[in-house]
Amino acid sequence: MQEYLFRSSQRPRPLPVGRWAISQRWNDLLFAHWAFSPPRLAPLLPDWLEVDTYQGKGWLGAVPFWLDRVKVRNVPSVPGMRSFPDLTLRTYVRDRFTGTPGVYCFSMDASNLLAVGVARTLYHLPYHWAEMRLEARSEREFAFFSRRRMAHREVIFKARYRGLGPTCRTVEMRPGSFEYFITERSWLFSANQAGQPIRASLHYIPWPLEEAEAEIERNDLPASIGLELQEPEPVLHYSRRMAVYIWPPELMRPVLARRPVAAVAAPLG
Repeated sequence: MQEYLFRSSQRPRPLPVGRWAISQRWNDLLFAHWAFSPPRLAPLLPDWLEVDTYQGKGWLGAVPFWLDRVKVRNVPSVPGMRSFPDLTLRTYVRDRFTGTPGVYCFSMDASNLLAVGVARTLYHLPYHWAEMRLEARSEREFAFFSRRRMAHREVIFKARYRGLGPTCRTVEMRPGSFEYFITERSWLFSANQAGQPIRASLHYIPWPLEEAEAEIERNDLPASIGLELQEPEPVLHYSRRMAVYIWPPELMRPVLARRPVAAVAAPLG
Protein backbone atom coordinates (compact mmCIF):
# COMPACT_ATOMS: atom_id res chain seq x y z
CA MET A 1 0.00 0.00 0.00
CA GLN A 2 1.43 3.36 -0.99
CA GLU A 3 2.37 6.01 1.55
CA TYR A 4 -0.29 8.52 0.55
CA LEU A 5 -3.00 6.13 1.67
CA PHE A 6 -1.91 6.82 5.23
CA ARG A 7 -2.78 10.47 5.02
CA SER A 8 -6.10 12.18 5.56
CA SER A 9 -5.95 15.82 4.47
CA GLN A 10 -2.81 17.47 5.83
CA ARG A 11 -2.03 15.13 8.72
CA PRO A 12 -0.95 11.47 8.89
CA ARG A 13 -3.62 9.28 10.44
CA PRO A 14 -4.05 5.54 10.94
CA LEU A 15 -6.25 3.81 8.42
CA PRO A 16 -9.65 2.47 9.47
CA VAL A 17 -10.13 -1.22 10.11
CA GLY A 18 -10.52 -3.20 6.91
CA ARG A 19 -9.89 -2.11 3.34
CA TRP A 20 -11.16 0.77 1.26
CA ALA A 21 -14.08 -0.09 -1.01
CA ILE A 22 -13.91 2.65 -3.67
CA SER A 23 -11.11 4.89 -4.89
CA GLN A 24 -11.39 7.86 -7.23
CA ARG A 25 -9.69 11.10 -8.17
CA TRP A 26 -11.43 14.47 -7.83
CA ASN A 27 -10.34 17.26 -10.18
CA ASP A 28 -10.73 21.04 -10.49
CA LEU A 29 -12.99 21.57 -7.52
CA LEU A 30 -14.69 24.84 -6.63
CA PHE A 31 -15.70 25.24 -2.98
CA ALA A 32 -18.36 27.93 -2.60
CA HIS A 33 -19.58 28.40 0.99
CA TRP A 34 -22.39 30.52 2.39
CA ALA A 35 -22.91 31.25 6.10
CA PHE A 36 -26.21 30.39 7.80
CA SER A 37 -27.41 30.63 11.36
CA PRO A 38 -27.41 27.11 12.88
CA PRO A 39 -31.19 27.17 13.57
CA ARG A 40 -31.82 27.50 9.82
CA LEU A 41 -29.78 24.40 8.97
CA ALA A 42 -30.66 22.23 11.97
CA PRO A 43 -34.24 21.31 10.86
CA LEU A 44 -32.82 19.91 7.61
CA LEU A 45 -30.59 17.40 9.42
CA PRO A 46 -31.55 14.02 10.86
CA ASP A 47 -32.01 14.17 14.63
CA TRP A 48 -28.76 12.29 15.30
CA LEU A 49 -26.68 15.07 13.71
CA GLU A 50 -26.04 18.62 14.86
CA VAL A 51 -24.70 21.63 12.97
CA ASP A 52 -20.96 22.14 13.35
CA THR A 53 -20.06 25.82 13.38
CA TYR A 54 -17.21 28.12 12.51
CA GLN A 55 -17.29 31.53 14.19
CA GLY A 56 -20.78 30.71 15.41
CA LYS A 57 -22.20 30.02 11.95
CA GLY A 58 -23.20 26.94 10.01
CA TRP A 59 -21.97 26.63 6.44
CA LEU A 60 -23.59 25.46 3.24
CA GLY A 61 -21.19 24.43 0.49
CA ALA A 62 -21.71 23.90 -3.26
CA VAL A 63 -18.87 21.87 -4.79
CA PRO A 64 -18.73 21.31 -8.58
CA PHE A 65 -15.89 19.17 -9.96
CA TRP A 66 -15.15 16.22 -12.24
CA LEU A 67 -13.86 12.83 -11.22
CA ASP A 68 -11.98 10.01 -12.88
CA ARG A 69 -9.95 6.89 -12.03
CA VAL A 70 -12.99 5.37 -10.34
CA LYS A 71 -12.15 1.95 -8.95
CA VAL A 72 -14.29 -0.48 -6.98
CA ARG A 73 -12.07 -2.92 -5.11
CA ASN A 74 -11.88 -6.37 -6.73
CA VAL A 75 -14.13 -5.27 -9.61
CA PRO A 76 -12.78 -4.74 -13.16
CA SER A 77 -12.82 -1.17 -14.45
CA VAL A 78 -16.13 -0.12 -15.97
CA PRO A 79 -15.59 2.04 -19.10
CA GLY A 80 -18.70 4.14 -18.48
CA MET A 81 -17.45 5.27 -15.07
CA ARG A 82 -14.02 6.51 -16.06
CA SER A 83 -14.71 10.25 -16.05
CA PHE A 84 -17.76 12.46 -15.39
CA PRO A 85 -18.81 15.73 -13.67
CA ASP A 86 -20.27 15.86 -10.18
CA LEU A 87 -21.95 18.47 -7.97
CA THR A 88 -22.47 18.32 -4.19
CA LEU A 89 -24.49 20.46 -1.79
CA ARG A 90 -23.15 19.80 1.70
CA THR A 91 -22.82 21.06 5.25
CA TYR A 92 -20.59 20.33 8.24
CA VAL A 93 -21.91 18.39 11.19
CA ARG A 94 -21.11 16.38 14.31
CA ASP A 95 -22.87 13.22 15.33
CA ARG A 96 -24.66 13.49 18.66
CA PHE A 97 -23.37 10.12 19.88
CA THR A 98 -19.64 10.88 19.91
CA GLY A 99 -19.22 14.45 18.66
CA THR A 100 -17.28 13.18 15.64
CA PRO A 101 -17.03 15.85 12.88
CA GLY A 102 -18.02 14.98 9.35
CA VAL A 103 -19.85 15.97 6.19
CA TYR A 104 -23.56 15.64 5.44
CA CYS A 105 -24.79 15.97 1.86
CA PHE A 106 -28.21 17.45 1.17
CA SER A 107 -27.96 16.55 -2.51
CA MET A 108 -25.49 15.14 -5.01
CA ASP A 109 -25.75 15.30 -8.80
CA ALA A 110 -23.80 13.34 -11.41
CA SER A 111 -24.02 12.89 -15.15
CA ASN A 112 -23.25 9.17 -14.91
CA LEU A 113 -26.42 7.13 -14.28
CA LEU A 114 -24.46 4.03 -13.25
CA ALA A 115 -22.51 6.00 -10.63
CA VAL A 116 -25.76 7.47 -9.32
CA GLY A 117 -27.22 3.98 -8.90
CA VAL A 118 -24.12 2.60 -7.16
CA ALA A 119 -23.89 5.51 -4.72
CA ARG A 120 -27.58 5.33 -3.88
CA THR A 121 -27.51 1.56 -3.39
CA LEU A 122 -24.25 1.12 -1.47
CA TYR A 123 -23.98 4.39 0.46
CA HIS A 124 -27.59 5.62 0.50
CA LEU A 125 -26.49 9.04 -0.72
CA PRO A 126 -29.03 11.54 -2.14
CA TYR A 127 -27.73 11.33 -5.71
CA HIS A 128 -29.61 12.64 -8.75
CA TRP A 129 -29.01 12.06 -12.43
CA ALA A 130 -28.24 15.34 -14.18
CA GLU A 131 -27.29 16.83 -17.51
CA MET A 132 -23.82 18.28 -16.95
CA ARG A 133 -21.02 20.06 -18.75
CA LEU A 134 -17.61 21.13 -17.50
CA GLU A 135 -15.44 23.06 -19.97
CA ALA A 136 -11.82 24.04 -19.34
CA ARG A 137 -11.26 27.64 -20.45
CA SER A 138 -7.61 27.56 -19.35
CA GLU A 139 -5.43 25.50 -17.01
CA ARG A 140 -7.28 26.77 -13.93
CA GLU A 141 -10.48 28.31 -15.32
CA PHE A 142 -13.67 26.35 -15.89
CA ALA A 143 -17.30 26.73 -16.93
CA PHE A 144 -19.70 24.36 -15.17
CA PHE A 145 -23.37 23.65 -15.92
CA SER A 146 -25.77 21.21 -14.28
CA ARG A 147 -29.49 20.63 -14.83
CA ARG A 148 -31.17 17.88 -12.81
CA ARG A 149 -33.07 15.30 -14.89
CA MET A 150 -36.53 13.95 -14.08
CA ALA A 151 -36.93 16.37 -11.16
CA HIS A 152 -40.22 17.70 -9.80
CA ARG A 153 -38.77 21.21 -10.02
CA GLU A 154 -36.00 22.67 -12.15
CA VAL A 155 -32.63 22.58 -10.37
CA ILE A 156 -29.83 24.33 -12.26
CA PHE A 157 -26.34 25.31 -11.20
CA LYS A 158 -24.27 27.41 -13.59
CA ALA A 159 -20.93 29.00 -12.75
CA ARG A 160 -17.58 30.02 -14.09
CA TYR A 161 -14.62 29.75 -11.71
CA ARG A 162 -10.85 29.95 -11.60
CA GLY A 163 -8.06 29.08 -9.21
CA LEU A 164 -5.76 31.94 -8.25
CA GLY A 165 -2.89 29.91 -6.81
CA PRO A 166 -2.00 28.84 -3.27
CA THR A 167 -1.11 31.18 -0.43
CA CYS A 168 0.48 30.49 2.95
CA ARG A 169 -2.96 30.61 4.55
CA THR A 170 -4.58 28.12 2.19
CA VAL A 171 -1.63 25.73 2.10
CA GLU A 172 -0.97 25.54 5.84
CA MET A 173 -4.63 25.30 6.92
CA ARG A 174 -3.83 25.71 10.60
CA PRO A 175 -6.29 24.65 13.30
CA GLY A 176 -8.77 27.44 13.86
CA SER A 177 -8.80 28.54 10.22
CA PHE A 178 -11.82 28.23 7.95
CA GLU A 179 -9.77 26.08 5.56
CA TYR A 180 -9.04 23.63 8.39
CA PHE A 181 -12.72 23.58 9.37
CA ILE A 182 -13.94 22.52 5.92
CA THR A 183 -11.16 20.02 5.15
CA GLU A 184 -10.54 18.11 8.40
CA ARG A 185 -13.52 15.86 7.77
CA SER A 186 -12.90 12.13 7.55
CA TRP A 187 -16.49 10.89 7.89
CA LEU A 188 -19.40 11.01 5.45
CA PHE A 189 -22.77 10.65 7.20
CA SER A 190 -25.98 9.28 5.71
CA ALA A 191 -28.94 7.05 6.61
CA ASN A 192 -30.03 3.69 5.22
CA GLN A 193 -33.50 2.79 3.96
CA ALA A 194 -34.61 1.95 7.48
CA GLY A 195 -33.62 5.43 8.64
CA GLN A 196 -30.68 4.13 10.68
CA PRO A 197 -27.59 6.38 10.81
CA ILE A 198 -24.59 5.18 8.84
CA ARG A 199 -21.17 6.62 8.11
CA ALA A 200 -18.28 5.94 5.75
CA SER A 201 -14.65 6.84 6.33
CA LEU A 202 -12.91 9.10 3.81
CA HIS A 203 -9.15 9.29 3.32
CA TYR A 204 -7.35 11.49 0.83
CA ILE A 205 -3.95 12.88 -0.01
CA PRO A 206 -2.95 16.37 1.27
CA TRP A 207 -5.60 18.85 0.20
CA PRO A 208 -3.99 21.73 -1.79
CA LEU A 209 -6.46 24.59 -1.54
CA GLU A 210 -6.06 27.84 -3.48
CA GLU A 211 -7.73 31.21 -3.48
CA ALA A 212 -10.48 31.39 -6.13
CA GLU A 213 -12.81 33.66 -8.07
CA ALA A 214 -16.23 32.70 -9.40
CA GLU A 215 -19.24 34.10 -11.19
CA ILE A 216 -22.24 32.02 -10.15
CA GLU A 217 -24.89 32.82 -12.72
CA ARG A 218 -27.56 30.52 -11.31
CA ASN A 219 -27.78 28.43 -8.18
CA ASP A 220 -31.03 26.57 -7.47
CA LEU A 221 -29.43 24.17 -4.98
CA PRO A 222 -30.28 26.02 -1.74
CA ALA A 223 -33.89 26.62 -2.82
CA SER A 224 -34.25 22.92 -3.63
CA ILE A 225 -33.92 22.15 0.10
CA GLY A 226 -35.93 25.17 1.26
CA LEU A 227 -33.14 27.67 1.94
CA GLU A 228 -32.69 31.20 0.66
CA LEU A 229 -29.22 32.69 0.51
CA GLN A 230 -28.89 35.70 2.79
CA GLU A 231 -25.32 36.52 1.74
CA PRO A 232 -24.99 36.34 -2.07
CA GLU A 233 -21.17 36.44 -2.03
CA PRO A 234 -19.70 33.09 -0.97
CA VAL A 235 -16.31 32.25 0.50
CA LEU A 236 -14.39 30.68 -2.40
CA HIS A 237 -11.60 28.11 -2.72
CA TYR A 238 -10.24 25.95 -5.52
CA SER A 239 -8.42 22.61 -5.50
CA ARG A 240 -6.65 21.18 -8.50
CA ARG A 241 -6.74 17.48 -7.71
CA MET A 242 -6.96 14.88 -4.94
CA ALA A 243 -7.07 11.10 -4.64
CA VAL A 244 -9.93 9.87 -2.46
CA TYR A 245 -10.44 6.50 -0.78
CA ILE A 246 -13.82 5.53 0.64
CA TRP A 247 -14.36 2.73 3.14
CA PRO A 248 -17.56 0.64 3.26
CA PRO A 249 -20.45 2.22 5.17
CA GLU A 250 -20.94 1.14 8.75
CA LEU A 251 -23.94 1.32 11.03
CA MET A 252 -23.59 3.88 13.80
CA ARG A 253 -24.71 3.00 17.31
CA PRO A 254 -24.76 5.31 20.33
CA VAL A 255 -22.60 4.36 23.27
CA LEU A 256 -24.83 2.11 25.34
CA ALA A 257 -23.54 3.54 28.59
CA ARG A 258 -25.01 6.91 27.67
CA ARG A 259 -28.52 5.50 27.49
CA PRO A 260 -30.60 5.01 30.67
CA VAL A 261 -31.48 1.37 31.27
CA ALA A 262 -34.88 0.65 32.75
CA ALA A 263 -34.87 -1.94 35.54
CA VAL A 264 -37.91 -3.82 36.79
CA ALA A 265 -37.94 -4.89 40.43
CA ALA A 266 -39.38 -8.34 41.14
CA PRO A 267 -39.96 -10.07 44.49
CA LEU A 268 -37.63 -12.90 45.37
CA GLY A 269 -38.83 -16.39 46.11
